[in-house]
Parts: sequence; structure tokens; C-alpha cells
Amino acid sequence: MAEDELPQIYLVTPSEIELSTYADKLARVLDAEAIACVRIGLSTRDEDRIATAADSLRKVCHARDVAIVIDSHLKLAERLGLDGVHLPDATRSVRDARKELGADAIVGSFCGHSRHDGLNAGEAGADYVAFGPVSDTALDDARTAETDLFAWWSETIEVPVVAEGGITPEKFTELAPYTDFFALSDEVWLPEDPVKALRDLLARIR
Repeated sequence: MAEDELPQIYLVTPSEIELSTYADKLARVLDAEAIACVRIGLSTRDEDRIATAADSLRKVCHARDVAIVIDSHLKLAERLGLDGVHLPDATRSVRDARKELGADAIVGSFCGHSRHDGLNAGEAGADYVAFGPVSDTALDDARTAETDLFAWWSETIEVPVVAEGGITPEKFTELAPYTDFFALSDEVWLPEDPVKALRDLLARIR
């Protein structure tokens, strides 16, 4: 694939982070490779903790002209100066998010393995639709999003598509011709060297 045809990388934070070290780790990855977007995906419901993390990570991202969105927290996205929101399931209202955040905000929707949900999200104004997991994971026994779904979507629908969850090196190579973005989290953050982990994946398609 030509360089300008390669999927872009969309980083998702771990569900738990040690902010004192994670912000620097994120900065190293953003400085090492082109990253399209970062998503704050913390599991905590403590708004103060989320706000503290968002302030720090927003500065890291915006200093490098990288967009940053937040998982689920529609109200916090605007209040914290973030670029948009990722809705974790297709039943959440993309239209409401668009109305709340405005035309310039990023609004994405996770749609599992459902083509129908993806179409509904796209028609409602989602900037992207995410499908996954793309392979079996220890944390999810649901159906996987098959390569055929990504192939059909990329050929038929203009709304950008994101592959997310269970992205093995083999799936990274297999899906590269059909997805606009790979959302990577544990695939990058669990290894000791996240820059090397990301570059090892990218080397498979460059």
C-alpha cells in the first residue's frame, strides 16, 4: 500500500493510568509516529480524576496538533476543552451529541459487529464508526467484527471506519486495506516499549 493509503492510528488510553508517568509516555509515542487522534478511555467515574487527566493529556496532544476525545462523557468533553466524544455503543444518541457539541466536534460511535448500527450512526452524523473486537479477546465473548464487514463498508460507505479491539499483528495486516483507522490501546501500552510496539505493527504494512 502507498503511504498515503495506509490506515491512521488512533490511540486509546489504558482504563487506568499513572498520570505522572503516562503523560510522558504518550508524548514519546506522539513524537515518534503520526497519530490521528487520542481517546481518554479511563474507567473511573470520578470527575475530578478525569478532569485532571484530561487537562494534562490535552496539553500533550494539542501541543502536537493531535485531536483528543473522551469516552462517554459528553458533558465533560466541552467543559474540559476536548475535541469531541466517543460514544461506546450505537444506542447512544449521535444526534444529541452533535447538537450538544456543535458541527466542528468529533463524534464517534462504537457499533460492535452490527452493520445496521453503523449505518444508523453514520446517518445520524457520526464522524466515524468503530467495529470490533476483530478477534476473540479474554474480556469479550461477543461476536467479532469480521473482515468482510470492513471490506463492505470501505467499498460502500463514505463514513470513516475504525477497527478496535483484539487487534493481533495478523489482524492488523489483514484489515489494513479495509479500515481507515486502527484504535490501539493494550496493543501499544502493555508492552514495555510502546514506541517499539507501535512500530512493529506499522512495519507489517509499510
